[in-house]
Amino acid sequence: MLKLHFAPNSRAGRIVWLLEELELPYDINKMAFHPSDLKSDEHRARHPLGRVPVLDDGEVSIYESGAIVEYVLERHKNGGLKPSVDAAEYPAYLQWFHYCEGMVMPPVNTIVVQTVLLPPERRDETALNQAQRLLSKALGPVEETLEGKDYLIGDFSGADIMLGHACFMSNRLGCVSDDMPSLKGYVERISARPAFQTAITMT
Repeated sequence: MLKLHFAPNSRAGRIVWLLEELELPYDINKMAFHPSDLKSDEHRARHPLGRVPVLDDGEVSIYESGAIVEYVLERHKNGGLKPSVDAAEYPAYLQWFHYCEGMVMPPVNTIVVQTVLLPPERRDETALNQAQRLLSKALGPVEETLEGKDYLIGDFSGADIMLGHACFMSNRLGCVSDDMPSLKGYVERISARPAFQTAITMT
């Protein structure tokens, strides 16, 4: 049985979403998004930095949400969510899968720090504005590729688990503008998926 170590408002939501999409059985260890849980000796034994998600699969323990998604799709994929290596869509799948953490999440992280995590007296308006501009630029190519498509490579895939979650978070932070109609529609489609709704109610 897979076991997911999870805290709300984190990338661990991606893994709940993935497991629900694949209809895989799993147990969940739900922790508070607080140092009392995440920085405990017990959890640091799972993740040296005290972060989530962490997935246990028998003797295997793995962290980093992208690595977990790839691991699950290879070993437990139940028939889908990833094109074959020789498929025409495979290069685009890889690109958008990794675009998430490379381009979208860094400014998202800064925005969350500057608007949620830091107390008002320590927030930096310049850093916030720069991150918002970077995020808007990073989302531009996503808007373009989604024009006329429901999902990033046509069919729903693991790339949508990764980048779709980041787009949802960007929209929730008010950073998906009305002049990105394809991206707005994409977030709406993702949000309507039953597996996503299960995941987001935990966050």
